[in-house]
Amino acid sequence: MKVQTEAAGVGTLQECAIPAASKGGEPRAAIAAVLASMVLVVLDAGIANVALPTISGAMQVSPSKAVWVVTAYQAALVMGLLPCAAWGDHLGHRRVFTFGVALFAVASALCACAPSLQWLVAARFVQGLGGSAVMALGIALLRAVVPHHRLGAAIGWNALAVALSSAAGPTIGALILTGWSWHWLFALNLPLGAAVLWAARALPVGNGSGQRLDRFSAALNAGSLASLVIGAELLLHAPVLAAVMIVAAASGLAVLVRRELPKKSPLVPLDLLRSRPFRISVLASVSCFAGTTAGLMALPFYLQHSLGQSALMTGLYLTPWPLTVAVAAPLAGRLSDRVSSAWLCVTGAALLTVGLAAAALLRWEGQAHLLVAMTVVCGLGFGLFQVPNNRNMLLSAPLHRSGAAGGMQGTARLMGQTAGSVIASLLFGAVTADMAPKLSLGIAAALTSIAAVISLMRTGGCSDPTSE
Repeated sequence: MKVQTEAAGVGTLQECAIPAASKGGEPRAAIAAVLASMVLVVLDAGIANVALPTISGAMQVSPSKAVWVVTAYQAALVMGLLPCAAWGDHLGHRRVFTFGVALFAVASALCACAPSLQWLVAARFVQGLGGSAVMALGIALLRAVVPHHRLGAAIGWNALAVALSSAAGPTIGALILTGWSWHWLFALNLPLGAAVLWAARALPVGNGSGQRLDRFSAALNAGSLASLVIGAELLLHAPVLAAVMIVAAASGLAVLVRRELPKKSPLVPLDLLRSRPFRISVLASVSCFAGTTAGLMALPFYLQHSLGQSALMTGLYLTPWPLTVAVAAPLAGRLSDRVSSAWLCVTGAALLTVGLAAAALLRWEGQAHLLVAMTVVCGLGFGLFQVPNNRNMLLSAPLHRSGAAGGMQGTARLMGQTAGSVIASLLFGAVTADMAPKLSLGIAAALTSIAAVISLMRTGGCSDPTSE
């Protein structure tokens, strides 16, 4: 048994330095189950986004109403992450994970036969709840089946699966819509979901702590985070209602923190956030995702409105970003098992900042194709940052709190994405269409530079799991 002691952290980290096969289940099949589940959830999100205009026309509803197909899914993901993580720690990760996959598949069938927008939005909400169990517990299950010295590589494989799914989602969705109705976009999930459930039999059967989940805290968490996401969506169209919802969300979260503070294993992982390495990784993740989202929202508008590119060319110019992430993530995973994850995070966030700042500051008129180089730099930087940052976050938590760490990781990502989306939306509503993309890219670069500075704090004496 290899024991690590964090300098200012949660206490003791216990990692089994034994072959994964002895931890229960067939490791390759178990890893395949986790990666396929991530593909299932991420691919569905990309496919649904590209289908919104088609759904709007088929159901004869306005685009603003059709957007609720995406909003309901995102809200459910945010609401369910921490409760699913807590249920996983208490009931067993495999049990809650497989329930989430089954729920996602059933909800996909309901989406595929939806006769109305209300039905579709409700089914998408249920889909999001199932997806939250997958997102919260997938990394924790990888930790259970992969030896400690290979965890960085496993997280790299996970990032590779997510990046390729993100890149392929819009294309697959467009291909399906050319020959079939939008219903088939969700029916596609059924065979993949069945395959994941079959492979999930190889996951280790672990017993949870058996500690009962505080249902009031779970409801308070869900309501507060849902109010925050929906309030952010309404900020431009209904600012007064949005402000009320955001204030209510902040108040609810304050009550939740106060309620959970004295608990040994709180729903909101305050015990983990007392660990400096974990806290730094969470803050860096929020900042990085906020900057990345703001940049990715700005680039399509910049390419089409300022540089006069078609929708097709815009898609082609942006595709190198996720493809480079797919190449960089496995490399970053292998490196993070051998060298300081802190310096990898600093390097990655710095490269991301350089790419976004160059896109914001340089003139690209007449040479839009050169902007591809900046998207490659951004993709390389994001891949180098995200994998070691996630690895450090996970290894900064005790083994029995892996689910909580995974839930917090997903929450940090979604909070950052929400913040970046709000920043970009406010800019596009406040300044001219010519100024907004460049300004948004500049703010995105500032946010990713903050992620680099935060990661730099981990190099000054804070223990790094790779160095133990």
